[in-house]
Amino acid sequence: MTTPALGQFSISLAVNDIAKSKKFYETLGFSALTNCGSVADKWLIMQHPSCTIGLFEGMFSSNILTFNPSDVRAIEAHLNAHNIEIDSPVTSSKGPGHCMLKDPDGNVIMFDQH
Repeated sequence: MTTPALGQFSISLAVNDIAKSKKFYETLGFSALTNCGSVADKWLIMQHPSCTIGLFEGMFSSNILTFNPSDVRAIEAHLNAHNIEIDSPVTSSKGPGHCMLKDPDGNVIMFDQH
């Protein structure tokens, strides 16, 4: 069985103060993407030439490794075929969706198809 493409990688950071975090990451050279959240929405996506991060205030309690595949259902089927436990399975049969699981060390991984 071929491993499905994982898509773009980013890390989703659980932050305490999104405005403060945004300013910090801007100092490191990140820029907020337009139409991808806002400080008022308490989430936003920031891009640096070499990486992407998401800042999320009050949405979850830990950082999340995030992949944006083109087919989250294929990834879920692959994980199921390898008996990997999925904590939050895809809930729709087509279109956008996501699933979440933990690696052996408890790190949360999300496969999020837009």
